[in-house]
Amino acid sequence: MVHLGALGAVVRSTSLLKAIKRKYPSSMITWVTDAPAHVLLQNHPAIDRILTTKEADLLQLSALEFDIGFVIDKSLKAAGVLRYTQVDQIYGFTVNPQNGAILPATPAAEELWELGLNNHKKFFENKKPETQLMIEALELGPYQRDPYWLPLTEKEQEQARVRRHSYLATGKKWVLGFNTGCSHVIPFKKLSVEFHRLMITSLQSRYPEAQIVLLGGPEDTERNVQISQGLPVISSATESGLRDGLVSVAACDVVITGDSLGMHMAISQAKHVVAWFGPTCAHEIDLYDRGVSVLTKSPCSPCWKRTCEKSIMCYDQVSLQEIVHAVESCRTNSLSGGLVLSNSTPQALSSDLA
Repeated sequence: MVHLGALGAVVRSTSLLKAIKRKYPSSMITWVTDAPAHVLLQNHPAIDRILTTKEADLLQLSALEFDIGFVIDKSLKAAGVLRYTQVDQIYGFTVNPQNGAILPATPAAEELWELGLNNHKKFFENKKPETQLMIEALELGPYQRDPYWLPLTEKEQEQARVRRHSYLATGKKWVLGFNTGCSHVIPFKKLSVEFHRLMITSLQSRYPEAQIVLLGGPEDTERNVQISQGLPVISSATESGLRDGLVSVAACDVVITGDSLGMHMAISQAKHVVAWFGPTCAHEIDLYDRGVSVLTKSPCSPCWKRTCEKSIMCYDQVSLQEIVHAVESCRTNSLSGGLVLSNSTPQALSSDLA
């Protein structure tokens, strides 16, 4: 399995593992990814070997042969990984060695391939979540909506329980996590510092029994300091590594997040999620009936642009009122153990919600 892509996408691809085991029950799985994504996959019960694209790991790969290869990334680098080994049958994506064009390895991958070439299809015609598109592209049998599969170790589960207890030590009743940042690839997938502070003030007034915890990685350290200034919130450790961040997410009841690694972590830990979407596509994300998608009112969304010169950004056009309503829905269902939705796709709050 070759998936080098963004950290959140790698977390999402763990949803493929049960389908692989259904189709190939006696399979031994080797997963090749870029560092530091390999840290997230460590100790996984379904993965027998984890390799990175570092030279020493690729040398190990060159000593192996495989019956099946799944190439999830549409990239020259991912296709190039297979040059270090022998694979009898490839699913997903390959490359034309003459011109470097990325191509579907089998006809089953054509739909997912075309979505990468046609924005209208990707943004407006497609209604399938990425998890379903991958299952179909890799010919892994009927889509069964398998959840993400990223379990904590026993030690990490205990750490999450201890952390949650520490969050609630002041007499609060439940934990509301704010995933405040995102990667630098599409920086507009995060709300402004001012909007975060406004949200926190509004939600604290509405839910005084909730303990708000700021989540994030090293790139969010300074932002979280700015967001928390003068507010009674807890800032989780942002410099302690990916697995520690996963533990902090697991200690929450509800997580508010943009379309980022933190969102995928929250989905993987079966948290109730309020996910807002600006430049990216909400319909590509399955919240598994445990959340609400809040869409920007920006008329040019989605766009998937990495740069933008708009005077009013899409993250400035997200409704605070809709987020508050979504938190109420998630809070109720999280504390009752119920499900937020009954349909098979993420719910989007309408832009004219009263």
